[in-house]
Amino acid sequence: LAVALAALLPVACARRSQDLHCGACRALVDELEWEIAQVDPRKTIQMGSFRINPDGSQSVVEVPYARSEAHLTELLERVCEKMNEYGEKVDPSTHRKSYVRVISRDGTKMDLSGVKIDGDVASSLKFACESIAEEYEDELIEFLSHEADNVKDRLCSKRTDLCDHALHIPHDEL
Repeated sequence: LAVALAALLPVACARRSQDLHCGACRALVDELEWEIAQVDPRKTIQMGSFRINPDGSQSVVEVPYARSEAHLTELLERVCEKMNEYGEKVDPSTHRKSYVRVISRDGTKMDLSGVKIDGDVASSLKFACESIAEEYEDELIEFLSHEADNVKDRLCSKRTDLCDHALHIPHDEL
C-alpha cells in the first residue's frame, strides 16, 4: 500500500499544481479583462515617437488607453493582489480544484457553499498569478491589446499549456 501511495503522490501533486496554475491563469485573465472594461472607451494615450521628422511632422498616434501597452503593463504589476478575493472549490466527482471569486464586484450576495477561503489558498494563488504574469507578460499584452474572444482558453490552454496538462492525466490513475 505504501509503495502504491508513493507512486501516486507525484501525480497528485502535479495535478494539484496544474489545477493551481490553470486556475491562476484563468483568474488573472478574468481580472485583466474586467479592469480593461472599467476604462472609459474614449480615453486615449499618445503612442509613437516624439521626434520631429525631416518634413516637420511627428509620428505620434492616439490609441485607446484601455488596451494600450502602458495600461496593460500597469495592470500586470498590481492585478495579482486581487487573488485574495478568490477561494478554492473542489469538484466532488473529479476532485479537481478550481478558483472562484468570493467577493463580488458589485456587492451582490454570492453562493460560497463548498468554497474554501483561507490565507494559504490566496497566497498560493497570488504566487502562481505573479509567476504567470512575469513569465507570460508578452503573451498577455499581445492577447489583451486587441479585443478578442476566448482569451482565457486561447492563452491559458493553447498558448501556454497551463490548463492542458491537467486534462491529460487520466482520472482513474488517481
